[in-house]
Amino acid sequence: MLIYKVLSLLLDYPDSELQENLDAMTNIVSSESGLSPSERSELLQVIRWMRSESLIELQARYVETFDLTAEHSLHLTHHTFGDSRERGPALVELGEFYKTHGLEASPGELPDYLPLILEYAATLDELEARMFLGETAKVLEGIASSLEKKQSPYAPLIRTVERHGHLARSAA
Repeated sequence: MLIYKVLSLLLDYPDSELQENLDAMTNIVSSESGLSPSERSELLQVIRWMRSESLIELQARYVETFDLTAEHSLHLTHHTFGDSRERGPALVELGEFYKTHGLEASPGELPDYLPLILEYAATLDELEARMFLGETAKVLEGIASSLEKKQSPYAPLIRTVERHGHLARSAA
């Protein structure tokens, strides 16, 4: 599913490649049948915002939002386990799961990083992707709520992923 790849790129640390591909992402979001009209509108608004910012401004906002605010961390096991001993085995298990499916985290990146999770979801069919994302829905709901309170432009991205996971849970 291309939309999960787009969400992965929009939620990853911004770089020049992101900026160069915003037009292509606009086309994908505009034509994606798996999005509701409101999701489509919100995602296009995020892309317009990213297009209006310089790369330095996007990077500063990203760091401020996700790296300096623990409740917005895109490392999902942080929200479930914090720094407890249980987090390590969960990370190892997720890393091994990815390896069995031909995907590995970038060097220095943990396997619970939401853009990596979305990259994996993009390799699945829609139902499988939604079921996989259903495992993250509760954590994403908390992150999205916190981002909405801060009026973060990233909130609709997280909320879209969360909704897709909840849809799977309600269908199960």
